[in-house]
Amino acid sequence: MSVAFPSPEWVSAYGTAINASDGYRAASLAWTHGAVALVVNPQPEIGITEAVGIWLDLERGTCREAKVVSQGEAERAAFVIAGDYAQWKRVIRKELGPIAGIMQRKLTLKGSLPIVVRFVKSAEQLVEAATTLPTRFLDE
Repeated sequence: MSVAFPSPEWVSAYGTAINASDGYRAASLAWTHGAVALVVNPQPEIGITEAVGIWLDLERGTCREAKVVSQGEAERAAFVIAGDYAQWKRVIRKELGPIAGIMQRKLTLKGSLPIVVRFVKSAEQLVEAATTLPTRFLDE
């Protein structure tokens, strides 16, 4: 059964998938830089009437918490990556790397780009974990 992105059920399953990923754990043992929030911009035509924040409390290779938050809460994370639904869909499908998306301005970053670039393998493993979920996209 597929789960709608970015529903609370999808986000919860994503946290579980991150913790099940040996690749993420290995790539992220040195991550002590705080929470990462992924923000899906509003897109009312597919049912996203306000921004959806995905809060990932990441620390030394584990995801201590994954939850849906408001945009205001998401903005309090050390790192905030925001983008339109179509761009997040491309990331989950591995058609767009998150770091490449930031560099190409398809995704925006609030936080230290040099730190993010140092953890490119972590970002790749976060995407890999997302690809393991049976995801249903709202615009399909």
